[in-house]
Amino acid sequence: MSETEGSESGNSESGSSKSQSSKPDSRRGRMHDAEGARQAILDAAEEVFAEHGFDGARIDAIAHTAGYNKSLIFQYYGDKLALYAEVIRRADEQTRSMQNDALNNLLNANTATDAGEVRKLLGVYIDWFFDYLVEHPRIERIYMWEMAKGWQTFSKILSQRDFDDVDQFAPVLAKLQSAGLLRSNLNPLLQLSPAMFMCSLYLAILPLYKVLMPSVDFSSPAELAHGREFVTEFIIHGLLISLAEVKPK
Repeated sequence: MSETEGSESGNSESGSSKSQSSKPDSRRGRMHDAEGARQAILDAAEEVFAEHGFDGARIDAIAHTAGYNKSLIFQYYGDKLALYAEVIRRADEQTRSMQNDALNNLLNANTATDAGEVRKLLGVYIDWFFDYLVEHPRIERIYMWEMAKGWQTFSKILSQRDFDDVDQFAPVLAKLQSAGLLRSNLNPLLQLSPAMFMCSLYLAILPLYKVLMPSVDFSSPAELAHGREFVTEFIIHGLLISLAEVKPK
């Protein structure tokens, strides 16, 4: 069966015809475009995983959404878990550059003389991560599924890159803690993780408040900016002692 087929053989003939006739040019264009096929499959997988979680997602549904036969999915990714891992890794790559910049800036900041700069740098990163989740709501929803399931699926796809991330964060957070800037003496990594997930939690709660307060457009740019400001300040004040509390050295 060719890569250009719009659905697996179990789909109805009418559905397949509709799919093929609606975008004939793009289908022909993707015939020899393996990378385009991979990205289409990843986009479809992200959509289906976000909607149904890992356990509820079906390869048939992903194939139908992508417009490719499911045999091609198995050819490229092996199985559903490997496909899920690729979706997560793609999101990691999308955030890695900003994460590395933030860590480098925090590591190079002079914590002994400029606690305000540390707060500013952390705030820039949190603002950016909040905006990333707004722009990638399916990734935010996948995180929520993982949280609800106790990160069981994520634990199966851990790679050395995840441990490298921990190794990157550790010296930065240890520096902030040794400088007396963190409020708690809890393991700094355990402080940062729930702090950053405040962005996800805030966005996950908004649909409820859209029901409770229908007159407010919580998805408007102004409301989202207001929410981002609140979340960033909430995290910073929760993690770091205030400037007034910093003892001069």
